[in-house]
Amino acid sequence: MLIHQNEVKDLTKAEEQLMQLLTSTIIRILETKGFIGYEAFGRTHRYFPLITKVDYTRHQAHKLLSDYFEDSIQDMFSFFVKENKMNHQEADELLKIIDKIKD
Repeated sequence: MLIHQNEVKDLTKAEEQLMQLLTSTIIRILETKGFIGYEAFGRTHRYFPLITKVDYTRHQAHKLLSDYFEDSIQDMFSFFVKENKMNHQEADELLKIIDKIKD
């Protein structure tokens, strides 16, 4: 099957437009949620974070815990152990960290 040069250009252009649309969608979502802001310079925008990485990580961790594990850290911990996403050494290290926090 032969592809003509114009077909390749059309595919490349379509892919580029899709990437622009996806990027625009992600930026709009982050903006709506209050994670980023922007400054307009004509038709160009410069984006910047409105929250710190620590705050964003905290937000995502709470969302993960509430959406998937019904706010149960025990359920989340056991899930990762059962799914082999956490080995016994890592689990022991996590328990040591918890013990240090208690003290």
